[in-house]
Amino acid sequence: MLLENKTAVIYGGGGSIGSAIAKGLAAEGARCVLVGRTPETLDAAAGKIRADGGQVETAVVDALDEAAVNDHADSVVTTAGSLDISVNVITQDAIFEPLLDIPVDDFAAAMDKVVRSQLNTTKAAARHMVRQQSGVILFFGGADYVSRKDRQNMGTVQVGMDTVEALRRQWASELGPHGVRLLTLLTGGIAEGFPDSPEFAEAKQAIIDQTLLGRAASMADVGHVAAFLASDHARSMTATQVNISCGAIGE
Repeated sequence: MLLENKTAVIYGGGGSIGSAIAKGLAAEGARCVLVGRTPETLDAAAGKIRADGGQVETAVVDALDEAAVNDHADSVVTTAGSLDISVNVITQDAIFEPLLDIPVDDFAAAMDKVVRSQLNTTKAAARHMVRQQSGVILFFGGADYVSRKDRQNMGTVQVGMDTVEALRRQWASELGPHGVRLLTLLTGGIAEGFPDSPEFAEAKQAIIDQTLLGRAASMADVGHVAAFLASDHARSMTATQVNISCGAIGE
């Protein structure tokens, strides 16, 4: 197995993307800790991983609480001996409106949550990974730097992802000398993650229509790629985005 004897913490692990990543990591032998604020969703996700034979635990922690995030990371290392993989896929406050129409206070509050969540979780993992001189930190979403019409009215969403990607680039530069790798899974959208209802059918189809392969990445794809990136098979990869958009995003 690619990740045997590795410990992974997945913030937002109860959600569709987080649980998909955890499932992929667990399938390769990682001991996964799903972190979030809602016990019910965490337990449901953990139950599915256990049913497949994976090692998984849950923890109720608010990623906006720096002390709580640090305490939890410390407890993981005390119990497992290391913190090898950290993933934050916590959903931001999405305001799908033109920037001109978004009140400054609302926009600032949304960005504050994005930055605080990412800084808290990355710093908590980095403290231990620097000591270990090893580790992998995965980000999700990525930034498409080509200006396109389909970025109109994205409000806080794309700006938030661009902000997270800027943080990832800086972290990669600072943590690389300590053997810590940072990577982003760049996606044009995961259609499978949308609710299966008529009102979302158009949005799901739009994601598929933008691809070159005529299909969007699946949740399983996300988990498989995350497991590879977290493994030593990808040990030469850091400081970059890994494109899983099925060709929707290119040069």
